[in-house]
Amino acid sequence: MVIDVETGGFNPKTDALLDIASVLVKFDDDGWLRRGETHRFHVLPFPKANIEKAALEVNRIDPHHPLRPAIPERDALQRVFREVRQEIRDTGCTRAILVGHNAHFDLSFLNEAAARAGIKRNPFHPFSVFDTATLGGVAFGQTVLARAAEAAGLGWDADAAHSAAYDAEQTADLFCEIVNRFRPAFESTLSAPSDARDEG
Repeated sequence: MVIDVETGGFNPKTDALLDIASVLVKFDDDGWLRRGETHRFHVLPFPKANIEKAALEVNRIDPHHPLRPAIPERDALQRVFREVRQEIRDTGCTRAILVGHNAHFDLSFLNEAAARAGIKRNPFHPFSVFDTATLGGVAFGQTVLARAAEAAGLGWDADAAHSAAYDAEQTADLFCEIVNRFRPAFESTLSAPSDARDEG
């Protein structure tokens, strides 16, 4: 599951979670990884949350706008987690791995918000992630999301960037592109005789 968060700063303990989006990725019948459905939720800042002006200048969020359809952190997380748990059940997995661009940032805000909300059953692995900043550096020589997306031929809309939904979808497309490009390497490793694998 790809996750992107927009926040009021860099400290998950003190700074507000303002926007969260999740994008399902799954293999199609031909074995190619594809982007699935997107879920996005505007989040109400928790009581006494810190919100840095510089952060709002980047993500262009007005957390107190009267027409912003924001919901409490607990509600937003429960809705995201519900989708993740369903996919875990459907695939027979035990935990979900968060995919993100600079993924530990997103995971840290997710984990802190879950703890703050008293959610005991967080479906994501507590520290393991797939980070497209690292993968983009390996696959395309680019660690910035916009540059990696362009290098992958996905394009980039600067006006839409820093929306949790847009960034999550671009991250999902980038992740799928990388995984699919490396598919021949995976398949050759899996199809190699066991004695050849043992020698490696």
